Amino acid sequence: MLDVVRISVLSDNYVWLVHEPASGATMVVDPAVAAPVLAEAEVRGWRITDIWNTHWHPDHTGGNAEIKAATGCTITGPVAEAERIPTLDVLVRGGDTVRLGAVAATVIDVPAHTAGHIAYHFASEDAAFVGDTLFAMGCGRLFEGTAAQMFDNMAKLSRLPDATTVYCAHEYTQSNGRYALVAEPDNAALVARMADVDAMRLRGEATVPTTIALEKATNPFMRAATVEQLAERRAAKDNFRG
Repeated sequence: MLDVVRISVLSDNYVWLVHEPASGATMVVDPAVAAPVLAEAEVRGWRITDIWNTHWHPDHTGGNAEIKAATGCTITGPVAEAERIPTLDVLVRGGDTVRLGAVAATVIDVPAHTAGHIAYHFASEDAAFVGDTLFAMGCGRLFEGTAAQMFDNMAKLSRLPDATTVYCAHEYTQSNGRYALVAEPDNAALVARMADVDAMRLRGEATVPTTIALEKATNPFMRAATVEQLAERRAAKDNFRG
């Protein structure tokens, strides 16, 4: 039921424009900037009714105020980060339900990258908007949380149906994959995926969204067997220069 449009902004951010045709409701996930988002909506004849934020970082909220001023939209985001996102109208936490027109999403708490990070899961659409928690073959840096929290996040997300499309917020796939090959050099699925990714990037193509199934097969953080292994892999990735 949802139409999802990827908008490339800044150096490697993706903003997601999500339209629910039955009601005409249109939502923006994590607008780093406003102008490209407003332009894309106008071209499509969509009126932006909502912004959903996953966390407070400026490259996810920087367009909030301008889009709200232009459209009068409602901005939803994590209650735990309300003081850092002053444009919020609706505060949510894990277990809450939010709606885009006729379609409902469940809020999932996924702290670690930031202390109050959340994700949005549309079960009926097999779609999840995960911000900077899960990337293609990667996970977010532990800026405000712990490896134990991120390990729990990976477990939560891995329990979503394999067919779930995962909309993350950055084009980090190629660099993530280069580290993943170091972490799991004998993973045949990973080797094959990286060949595809390298070819896609050579053609200038985006490599996201991804899927839960693909991440379970190739993501070294989702595949970490223990908190300690995830911590080791995250520290190694932070220092990786491959």
